[in-house]
Order: sequence, then structure tokens, then C-alpha cells
Amino acid sequence: MLLSIPELLTPEQTRQCRAALEQAAWVDGRDTAGHVAVQVKNNRQLPLDHPVAQHWGQAIVQALSTNPTFMSAALPQRILPPRFNRYEGGEAYGFHIDNAIFQAPNTTTRVRSDISTTVFFSDPDEYEGGELIIRDTYGEHSIKLPSGHAVVYPGTSLHRVTPVTRGVRYGSFFWTQSLVRDDGRRALLLEQDVAIQRLIQAGADPEVVAQLTGVYHNLLRMWSEL
Repeated sequence: MLLSIPELLTPEQTRQCRAALEQAAWVDGRDTAGHVAVQVKNNRQLPLDHPVAQHWGQAIVQALSTNPTFMSAALPQRILPPRFNRYEGGEAYGFHIDNAIFQAPNTTTRVRSDISTTVFFSDPDEYEGGELIIRDTYGEHSIKLPSGHAVVYPGTSLHRVTPVTRGVRYGSFFWTQSLVRDDGRRALLLEQDVAIQRLIQAGADPEVVAQLTGVYHNLLRMWSEL
């Protein structure tokens, strides 16, 4: 399931975050790459304990918790603290699949990366290249969204970031462990949830809505992992 979330952050939040990112001290992104990814990764990141990363990471998680599209699509159980990256001067990230399991910082908690999310903090006309390319059974999808918008996609996806040849591409990326591990099942639950909401808006028979809602929750009960 590939899903865009427009205006995850408000324009003012996006502006403030971008200003903070422009002033931050960045480190080599390869410092956090695995032994395979390090061969294709060429960008810069903020350290996990950087005040800017911690402050705006919390703001992103808070925005996600009140975003009905994300909550319905992801069914989040745990969200890793968002990380921040920067690409410029030809920097890129070749095709890779993210680690299946991450350890939450400063804890013994492990998080399965069912869902990947990227939040953009540069507008498309500010830089050349820098497209997020996601490959699935339907081919390759090129993603380049306005600042403050996010894209959600399966953590199992092969993906890359094309070289940034002009300007600077700022972004945030992170992973979510879902209550429902399987992407196909999450997609079916999202479709049913959307259909139920449309029926409610159309004034459908409450008994029919209740019946379909019951099916939704019984499927969620059957498929969820706690």
C-alpha cells in the first residue's frame, strides 16, 4: 500500500522545522547504515540525540497520532523516533530494503519495520533529482511531494533516492510497527474503514453500518498482534 498524506504538519510547523534543519550540524549518513546499505548510501543525517531531531521528531509523531488517514492505514503499535536527512551535491541512496528490526533508542524495545514513512521538508522546485523511487509488483513509483507532505509505504519495499544535482533536499524518515503485520490485510482494513465512513456520510441504514463495522473489528481482532 502506497499512500500520500498531504499537510501532515501545518505550514508554520513546516517553516519552523525547515529553518531549524538549515542551521543544524549534520554528520555522515553512512554512520547509521548497515553493512549492505553503507555501500549505496551517500547523504547526511542528524544524530539521533540532536535537539532538533528530538524536538521535531516528537512533533511529527504527535501529528501522526491525530491524522485519521495515517491511523487508519498504519494501525500503529509502535513508532520509532523520526530521523532527518539531507541530500545535495550529487548525494543519493541506492536501492535497498530497510532493516526488518530496529531497537528503539535508549531502550531494550525492538520495533519491526512494517511501514516506512518519509516526510518532505523541501518543495519540489527547490531541488533537482532527489525523487524517492519505490519498486513493487506494479513497477517503480517516483515520489516528490511538497514540503510538509508525507508518503507511507511498506517497509518490505525496495527503494532509493535519486542523486540531488541542484539545491538541497531535506526530509524525515522513520518506521512503524503495525498491529497488523501483513500489508495486504492492512490495505483491506483501510478500504473497509473508508467505505464505512462514506456510508455514514451518505446517511446509510445504521444497522448496515453497525454490521460492517462489526466485520471490520472482528477482522482486526483476528489479524492484530499485541
